[in-house]
Amino acid sequence: MISLKPDFCDIEIPEKEHYSIEDYSSSKARWCSGCGAHTILHSVQKLCTDEQLPPEKTVFVSGIGCSSRFPHYMKTYGFHGLHGRAFPVASGVKFRRPDLHVFVITGDGDCCSIGAGHWVHAIRYNMKMVVLLFDNSIYGLTKKQTSPTSPLGTHTNTHPTGSVLPPINPIQSTLGLANVSFVAQTVDWKPAHLNATLKKAYDHPGLAFVRIVQRCPIWMRENYEPTVKDPDAITVLNHENGIVLEEQALKKFRHIQEHDPSNLVKAREIAELVKSTTPIGLFYQNKEGTRYDEYGAHNLGVPVEDRIDAINSLMDKYAI
Repeated sequence: MISLKPDFCDIEIPEKEHYSIEDYSSSKARWCSGCGAHTILHSVQKLCTDEQLPPEKTVFVSGIGCSSRFPHYMKTYGFHGLHGRAFPVASGVKFRRPDLHVFVITGDGDCCSIGAGHWVHAIRYNMKMVVLLFDNSIYGLTKKQTSPTSPLGTHTNTHPTGSVLPPINPIQSTLGLANVSFVAQTVDWKPAHLNATLKKAYDHPGLAFVRIVQRCPIWMRENYEPTVKDPDAITVLNHENGIVLEEQALKKFRHIQEHDPSNLVKAREIAELVKSTTPIGLFYQNKEGTRYDEYGAHNLGVPVEDRIDAINSLMDKYAI
């Protein structure tokens, strides 16, 4: 990543007085009708508008899957990479260009299967970026194959008699990783909570991991329709330091649980509730965690002449 010199970005780009949501909208999204990804896309574009993020300083990085077409629909910089490799690409960008706003878009297969190793270390590096895990518990792009988060017994093309392994719990897994600093969960069909969660994640100084429980109306309709229609299926985590909803929006939820997001042990206990209900809100936040992008930024801005002198000084040590 040493070729990503900040000097290359000294092109003067006139700033607009105000960015509208159209400034972040690219081509028409080609997800299935009713897919939760449409709602997430709109919420992210709303976040960019609210925060007035310059499109030329905003980057969306994805791997492979339905969710990972996301960068194509944002009129910003984007990288649609290899399966499971969104994290190292995004980490490289942030390491050398800490001034950019970096988002990672990944799916349950992309993150929790082939990209699991990178997921672990991205959490540990804790660089400032927002990670959005689109979790519909199925490989939709390959037409209904079992994913790492498919509920036990799910009938798929790869397990026609039902999946045989218990699913990964992305919230529980992330809470168990070293240097974790922000873990939240929301659902795509509650836009007020989704918007508030994205805002909280963007404001976090380190890596913000957000699992978004997402509807797949084609391959997993039977899994999410009961949750969408049943008000008892969701429990809202509420706290003044958590995801704060307006009073009117909070009244739409039947079950509310007070939870201090600084309590990691309690967060892990609540993450287990996913077996009986869907808890949404901020599970855990630590703003003081070590950030690897701060280490990477220490030599930015060093003049070219000084870099050459440093290389020559190093090479002189090996002169014969």
